[in-house]
Amino acid sequence: MKLVLDGKSLTIDDVYKVAHGTPVTTEVVIHPNAIKNLKKSNEFVNKIVNEEKVTYGINTGFGALSSKFISKENLEELQYNLIRSHCTGVGQNFSIPITRAIMLLRANCLIQGHSGITPSIISLLVDFINLGIHPLIPKKGSVGASGDLAPLSHLALALIGEGEVEFQGKTYHSKYAIELIKKEPARLGPKDGLALINGTTVMAALGCLSVVEAKMMAKSADIISAMTLEAVRGTTAAFDPRISKLKPHKGQIAVAQNMMNLLEGSEILTSHTNCDKVQDPYSLRCIPQVHGSCRQTFSHAEEILNIEINSVTDNPLVFPDEGDVISGGNFHGEALAFCMDYMALGLAELGNMSERRVEKMMNPSFSDLPAFLTKDSGLNSGMMIAHVTSAALVSENKILCHPASIDSIPTSTDKEDHVSMGVTAGRKLYEILENLSYILAIEIHCNTQGYDFLRPLKSSPALEGVYKLVRQHVQVVTKDRVFNKEIEKLAELIRRGEVVREASESINVL
Repeated sequence: MKLVLDGKSLTIDDVYKVAHGTPVTTEVVIHPNAIKNLKKSNEFVNKIVNEEKVTYGINTGFGALSSKFISKENLEELQYNLIRSHCTGVGQNFSIPITRAIMLLRANCLIQGHSGITPSIISLLVDFINLGIHPLIPKKGSVGASGDLAPLSHLALALIGEGEVEFQGKTYHSKYAIELIKKEPARLGPKDGLALINGTTVMAALGCLSVVEAKMMAKSADIISAMTLEAVRGTTAAFDPRISKLKPHKGQIAVAQNMMNLLEGSEILTSHTNCDKVQDPYSLRCIPQVHGSCRQTFSHAEEILNIEINSVTDNPLVFPDEGDVISGGNFHGEALAFCMDYMALGLAELGNMSERRVEKMMNPSFSDLPAFLTKDSGLNSGMMIAHVTSAALVSENKILCHPASIDSIPTSTDKEDHVSMGVTAGRKLYEILENLSYILAIEIHCNTQGYDFLRPLKSSPALEGVYKLVRQHVQVVTKDRVFNKEIEKLAELIRRGEVVREASESINVL
């Protein structure tokens, strides 16, 4: 795969593929027109320096020190000092996929010709992506305005040969890794340091990877909930398309159609058509309304992210054709923080519904299944505590849903007096995603057990395929055993998209 960056046409799927790919699978190149724009804006910055025209971000201090003029002979030191002093990130490092997404998005932002950066720095950044050199970037330290300064400074530190990187599975000093690829560390010119670190790149990277995974979770939740509906012998009446036509939200319509398609041809469904159940609980009956609403939070995030990843988000911005350098606020991550907080609600609600469905399977008075899905309850606890784990994760997700975007804390002597907390929103969103994968894993562990109690009746072709996938990794529970590794395995299948792919062998999962 070759990905040509032009600053305007990058997609979320492109970001995901590069993030989770390898140098062998993805080659990133810069469009020739973007290279021209880079050179033009950099030449304009150098002209300002040579004329000693006082311009913020080029020959002044930064933030609260913006009124301090810096002489021409000190400008290189200024940029290096900026990078070094801003490397204040703490905690664990971002994963390699997130780091690769950060590098790609930073390059796509800077090549648009409004940042004034030296072109050779972009070339080295692309080499890092293509050759698999991954800067070690601590997760914590950004407030989400004036850009993701601390994390991006650790990226910049690697480019100038003073940071640490992961390369071919080992940690190296970045200067040594750069020597291994027969390149030179970046040499910072006027505005280069500020251009590298000022922008919404880290939060955008978190948002892009999260939205792809969230959409996979939404499909998985539809599949898994359909299996639970069968395990407790529920009805498809609530998924009748005539109902959704009277409340035509796109998400609701898609989920209702998924449920009908997933369950088509099921022997289990037709085995109890004359039972005395009239209505299912909301966690079953309202799957289209709730799952559909969750999907719409992801759609909103996708819309925002598609704009952000093709935007110029540093400051000040260079307009060489007009001869202007203008200080603004494109580094502020409010739109991203909002949409990631909103997405967090959608993911948490998928988990809320899943836990309620698990409870229905535990309860023999509702499900007509053995208590806790075990034949010898009392001697065996069955899935009792797996449900407790699901409940614990659901409760934790509720706490994590407290919006980061509503918080703000002034910094830089109150010049930066309102911030987005966008990286915080993205980091907790990732935690919710991970928790949801375990919640859904517990549900599918339970409903496949329910299927075994309903044998010899079979489900639909799509869901039987999913059942067989699960049984390749987790055997039927006949007596108590240790479940945590099985939950981990099922969560991994869900995260990798294998549940969706298996169901998609038979139908198109919307």
